[in-house]
Amino acid sequence: MKQLLQGLVLIACLGSQPLFAQLDSLQSETLSRKQRLIANPLTPSKAAFYSAILPGLGQAYLGKYWKVPLVYGAIGASAYYYKINNDELLKYRNAYKRRSAGYFDDEYTEIIPVKEDLLLGMKFHQRYKDIAFIFIIGTYMLNILEANVSAHLLQFNVNDKLSLRPHFEHDFLRSQNQVGLQVNLTF
Repeated sequence: MKQLLQGLVLIACLGSQPLFAQLDSLQSETLSRKQRLIANPLTPSKAAFYSAILPGLGQAYLGKYWKVPLVYGAIGASAYYYKINNDELLKYRNAYKRRSAGYFDDEYTEIIPVKEDLLLGMKFHQRYKDIAFIFIIGTYMLNILEANVSAHLLQFNVNDKLSLRPHFEHDFLRSQNQVGLQVNLTF
């Protein structure tokens, strides 16, 4: 039994060696890609252009894939509320038109007995439809701006010689926590 276990461990170690080699090559490829992005002065404009063409593409170009679902989530939520309010607006408009024509068989007959109150519902949903459209445009523009700023920050030199870190220390005599900022500047 012990020899079987040792054999399985040996096979697992030898079998995983190519996997680790692939991971090392992938990390070095990613590092060289990041170095190329940092060295290229047109990276911010390319990232902004890619995000303008297809939202989230600039973030993917920079290798920040975790931001892509956030971009699509924000634009998708805004588009969802736009569609909901547009559908409700059309329902209120159709009900108002049918009541103006003399028919009282719409779905709002018992809830909204007065025809003029349907106009208030139309205005309400028109307003929120417009706000949702503004959010769609705003998140699209924010997507482009974020890709540009993120690409600029890639080229920002930050190393251990210049750092600003939070500092937490517990004072055991007074049993209190001390919180502050630690600034390191080395020449």
